[in-house]
Amino acid sequence: MSHILVVCTGNICRSPLAEGFLRQLLDERFGRPAVTVSSAGISGWEGSPAHPDSVRAGAERDVDISGHVARRLVRDHLDRAHLVLAMAGEHAEGVRRLAPDAAAKTFTLKELVRLLEARPTVAAQGPPGPDLLRRRVAEAAELRASGFEGNPYDEDVSDPLGLPPETFRAVAWELQDWCARLVNGVYGKVPARTSMWDPDE
Repeated sequence: MSHILVVCTGNICRSPLAEGFLRQLLDERFGRPAVTVSSAGISGWEGSPAHPDSVRAGAERDVDISGHVARRLVRDHLDRAHLVLAMAGEHAEGVRRLAPDAAAKTFTLKELVRLLEARPTVAAQGPPGPDLLRRRVAEAAELRASGFEGNPYDEDVSDPLGLPPETFRAVAWELQDWCARLVNGVYGKVPARTSMWDPDE
């Protein structure tokens, strides 16, 4: 089974939301449990719940993270992941320091989306195994190594901790959009449903 790991600082704000959005998108598309998603923090507040404003912002977008429990990132989490998604560049660097051999499968969320969108699109896929995720991650890593720059000035998802609830809502909206683009970039965009009604009939 494919496994995606989302990493931020404390594992109470951004990464629980991204985990929730990815799980929702993947479950809606493939059914459970085609792809597993988890999260952790490089300075994880072990055992803490998700921030209340993150919980509310997720609920407003039909994602329930009320049962989230924060974890501190350890090497075993990285070994089991086929893809490591960092919320910001500092988190990607933290992953690489902890496990240098995980560098090729570690990206910021925005970086990976831009890399995948710069590649030829793939046909929409059926229930995914880990081989497809590994292949798409390897393609993105190869493009990155070739010098693709994307937009290095806009690779981080802003940290809403300590800011008003409106900031959490903005971060949730941003994460939902980028997570949807990621799923399409890895697994192919599902064609829009066409209406069965023909006005000429």
